[in-house]
Amino acid sequence: MPQKVRDVMTGVPIALQYNDTLTEAARAMRDHAVGCVLVTEGARLRGLVTDRDIVVRAIAESRDPDQVSVGEVCSRNLAWVSPDDDVEDAVATMRRRAVRRLPVVAGSQAIGVVSLGDLALGRDTSPALADISATRPNA
Repeated sequence: MPQKVRDVMTGVPIALQYNDTLTEAARAMRDHAVGCVLVTEGARLRGLVTDRDIVVRAIAESRDPDQVSVGEVCSRNLAWVSPDDDVEDAVATMRRRAVRRLPVVAGSQAIGVVSLGDLALGRDTSPALADISATRPNA
């Protein structure tokens, strides 16, 4: 039986509002040990911003993270998956869209995020990747 996205995803995604600052996003990522936050406008999913987005689209351009909103730098043309999708479909979507993270959406609600690391853990049988992925990020 194929493995489902719900089996490997990270549930309860961290979400910020469209006008929240990059500093708030960075703090949320640090506090929750994640590499991305979902960007919402009200209850509507509008995008996803990663730690790399903050660096490349703001810091490297000398933009003040206290003055730039997550909405200004987030990826907006999102692909997403359902919790009932097969893991292989999520892998194919990531490959086709050249992304490392996908929101997991049930109905109209984002309920999680599935990352390349989640998918690798779900498919990897060697303990090395599991050990690396399970380790908390360096502070």
